[in-house]
Amino acid sequence: MEKDYTLAGQVAVITGAGRGIGAAIARKLSKLGATSILCGRTRAALESTAQGIADSGGKAEAVVCDVSSLQSVEAAAGHVEDSFGRLDILVNNAGIGGFGGPLHQLPPDAWDQILNTNLRGIFYTTRAFAPMMIRARAGHIINISSLAGKNALPNGAAYAASKWGLNGVSYSLAEELRGHNIRVSVICPGSTNTELGPHAGKDHSKMLQPDDVAHAVAMLVTQSPQSFVSEILLRPTQKP
Repeated sequence: MEKDYTLAGQVAVITGAGRGIGAAIARKLSKLGATSILCGRTRAALESTAQGIADSGGKAEAVVCDVSSLQSVEAAAGHVEDSFGRLDILVNNAGIGGFGGPLHQLPPDAWDQILNTNLRGIFYTTRAFAPMMIRARAGHIINISSLAGKNALPNGAAYAASKWGLNGVSYSLAEELRGHNIRVSVICPGSTNTELGPHAGKDHSKMLQPDDVAHAVAMLVTQSPQSFVSEILLRPTQKP
């Protein structure tokens, strides 16, 4: 694999990096020369992604981390600081779906699980990792949201709520951190060919692919420092 050293020397943390969109982002950032720290709950999946990156000449490390646990996230942040002393890119990708039916039939524990992972997790990672960027007066935080954070999603109201909330957090966080020279962006993909959502009856070849989202992340972290794109709405060219 031919490498581009645009991000040489930089350290990137990607949550939910064991598979799907997170793994694609980790591979892309590593190809650009960054060291990718792969965070997720399943060590085997993380190590598989890390090995694939290493086999292609990139640098990656697996760190087991549950973003719904502040203690787990703080431990991961401490490891990054102790091992690398810096963090240049944080990609908040970890998330779970929730498409089981109408809201009035959703069990309360399912609501809690979706919101704690998809929204509270971003609060935890920001709280734990942003101080490293603030001290360095540099960095980029990218939150992977969804077009479900822009549109109605019947039978997925909790998931939509988490993504609408994530968008609001992202816009507000961007204003809070601009003075520290930290750029915050949100990417809202449409239907993407992963295990996360229901794709019955859709043509997977027409859907967005994980690499499409990774490409958008690469665009954001390589743009000129005097500007930033606050939001990307990513749609498939042909409706699947």
